Amino acid sequence: MPLFSKIKGSIAFVCYLINTIIWVTPILIFSIFKILPIDLIRRICSYILDNCAGAWISVNGVIEAIFHPVKIKLSGDDQFSEKEWYMVIANHQSWVDILVLQRVFNRKIPFLKFFLKQELIYVPVLGLAWWALDFPFMRRYSTAQLKKNPKLKGKDIEITRQSCAKFKHKPVSVMNFVEGTRFHPKKHQKQASPFQHLLKPKAGGMAFALDAMGDHINKLVNVTIHYPNKVPSYWEYICGGINEIHVDIRVSDIPESLKGDYSKDREFKIKFQAQLNQMWLEKDKQISIMADTKQL
Repeated sequence: MPLFSKIKGSIAFVCYLINTIIWVTPILIFSIFKILPIDLIRRICSYILDNCAGAWISVNGVIEAIFHPVKIKLSGDDQFSEKEWYMVIANHQSWVDILVLQRVFNRKIPFLKFFLKQELIYVPVLGLAWWALDFPFMRRYSTAQLKKNPKLKGKDIEITRQSCAKFKHKPVSVMNFVEGTRFHPKKHQKQASPFQHLLKPKAGGMAFALDAMGDHINKLVNVTIHYPNKVPSYWEYICGGINEIHVDIRVSDIPESLKGDYSKDREFKIKFQAQLNQMWLEKDKQISIMADTKQL
């Protein structure tokens, strides 16, 4: 990587860091008022916090445009509303995916709330900011943990429901990388994934969120992200190592067949997973089309 690119990347990183500190500060301050057991105050704070977060992402976009401009080639649907409730799903290859999604959807749909692992709440500063912004934290228990303590069975589901229940009172976009982890050839091989470009989708988190939200959420945003040259790391991204990203967006109504009790209704669970697998099969084909288009 050229020295000049590294210098630009370093300057961009410092700018991102300063911007984060600037906007996380009021987010943390207003989060104190969310502790008060008064619903009206909590709701007002939620609106203020989401607007701070939106401004944070907007300034990040300016920094990107100055130091490492990237063309995002969009296809598919482009009609959105900040007054709608959305379930957003996407394939996952890099932490850059999050930056791409934030740029594409900022100020177009309600601020994206990502499903995060419980451990990420301990990340300095950002962990508290994510908590203040009502990001749903998920705790997964291993088979060994469940065998050791059977009482933990179902706790992860309950945590997911509690996290999503608070979204019923204000439009929100719940973001879920349903593969559960970033794509890597070794993971792909270990899974014996039936898809060429994707890992197997995990239905649980999405199903529990839809169940918890009930009739409040009725739009599905299915996003396919493709990097024409190579999947970049965050450092490569901010150093200008990538010029173009392809993003395909499909918006549809969430059918009733995707709403039900995933934990107790075995027939629904099987059908839900089958429908998600079909979405992933179509997404896999879409990535192949994107890759072929790039080669032409």
